[in-house]
Amino acid sequence: MRVRVATTALGITAALLALPACSTDTTGSTHRTSSSRTGKPTEAAQEPPALSSAALSSAALESRLLGPRDLGSGYLPKPERPAQHDDVTVIGCPALSELGGDAATGGTLAFPHKAKADFTYDGSSSEISEELYSDSVKKLSDGTGRIFDAMTDCPTYQVVAGGAPVDVTSQKLPAPSVGGDERWSLLLTYIAGGRSTVVKQTAIRDGSLLLVLSGSPALVDRHLDKALAKATATG
Repeated sequence: MRVRVATTALGITAALLALPACSTDTTGSTHRTSSSRTGKPTEAAQEPPALSSAALSSAALESRLLGPRDLGSGYLPKPERPAQHDDVTVIGCPALSELGGDAATGGTLAFPHKAKADFTYDGSSSEISEELYSDSVKKLSDGTGRIFDAMTDCPTYQVVAGGAPVDVTSQKLPAPSVGGDERWSLLLTYIAGGRSTVVKQTAIRDGSLLLVLSGSPALVDRHLDKALAKATATG
């Protein structure tokens, strides 16, 4: 079954569209699937958010993103790519197909408040991307869980972006033992034209804020703690 989708709020399909520039590692292994989710929605996820859980504006989120000074030497902001409008076809993943026309096309997962920063490292192909979102606790929890759960259901699938087929597998990773109310983590492997690209994606929800860090596994691990600390700082 083929379903055409445009993009996801968590940047998973965006990573496919930008595949040649993703942070890369070469591997011959085949990954088994699924996502890892730790924590559960608090009672606030079932009730209207309190004032202390109010959504942050996009401008406020922008100020909480990591910058070159936070990352250290060797990191340079990556120029923003021109907007791409190619449809993405997902083959062999009914769970992701069901998101077509709703969450997968920027529906319930298109959180209204967001900010993003992309960096390259030391002139290499290694990259790291940070995304911050804010919405009600319930919407963040449900939306993020939905997309990770969908990927959990698919050991392997194929994506066609701009006419180029990409084989995708995902591997369950232990959720990081850091702060936050809910945590998810995946290792995604994209295989195209004999080239294997590995991207780690970790998401942490802390109240009405969602942090998503993606890129080279080593860079994600290195900067996750400081990204969460800056994103959730109240001072």
